Amino acid sequence: MADPAHDDPHDPDAQNPDDDEARRTTNIVLALFFVLVVAAGWWLVDAMVAQRKVDDCAAQGRRNCGTVVPLR
Repeated sequence: MADPAHDDPHDPDAQNPDDDEARRTTNIVLALFFVLVVAAGWWLVDAMVAQRKVDDCAAQGRRNCGTVVPLR
């Protein structure tokens, strides 16, 4: 006869291994999404800082504010 204590669906010890795999997959997907959001934020802040430097240079009346790309 089965032990009634292990038949409780709310018992964390009685979880299905498929549930653990689904939880693990969900955690990995969320972690990757978080890394992507942080990387996009980092890129956006870097682009805004670079644009601010160019805008400050242009506001001072300088003409050589852009990045110089050598011709080859």
